Amino acid sequence: MIAPDQGRGTEKDDCFRILHVSTGNVCRSPITERLTRHALTDRLGDLMASGLIVESAGTWGHEGAPMEANAEIVLADFGADASGFTGRELLDEHVIRADLVLTATRDHRAQVISMGHSAGLRTFTLKEFTRLVRAIDPATLPDPRDEGVVERARALVRAAAALRGWLLAPSPDADEVYDPYGAPITFFRSIGDEIDQALDPVLTALTGIPRADASR
Repeated sequence: MIAPDQGRGTEKDDCFRILHVSTGNVCRSPITERLTRHALTDRLGDLMASGLIVESAGTWGHEGAPMEANAEIVLADFGADASGFTGRELLDEHVIRADLVLTATRDHRAQVISMGHSAGLRTFTLKEFTRLVRAIDPATLPDPRDEGVVERARALVRAAAALRGWLLAPSPDADEVYDPYGAPITFFRSIGDEIDQALDPVLTALTGIPRADASR
């Protein structure tokens, strides 16, 4: 196990790591990871390489497994790249290094936080983070053109953490992204749309750049 004051080290000063977490790391978190990468490339171009790292893992991750075929189809629908993916089991080092952990469900969030490493203030369900981000005035965040997208991302996480407890979910299921494992492609596509809609305001707030195609 890497100690909490290692692994984040000087790398933390240079980049911002987003970690997506689900159960098996073959359906929801791979879709979320690759949609996030795709959107960041669309919005930032080559600037993405200058500090934003997007990864995923599973609380019961199928180590080395490919993502589900239906997940690949969903990513193709969005024009996102599914190639080269291999599943990972969530490890301490992943949590230690992450600046933001976005989970599919509240149970996943609880499991990440239970691992320690001061993860509580930087771990949210995806939909919880979306709800909090919508309440943040973008003008209160650093301008990425002046201070860089990494500083803006860190400020966004701090602001969202400060709002937690004030903006509660309207229902127990509101913060859940349900598991499509074994389901037909129609359900996978509905989950893909759900993830995409939750990611859009997050990525707009993080980068300061709205999606070019507002039709989705």
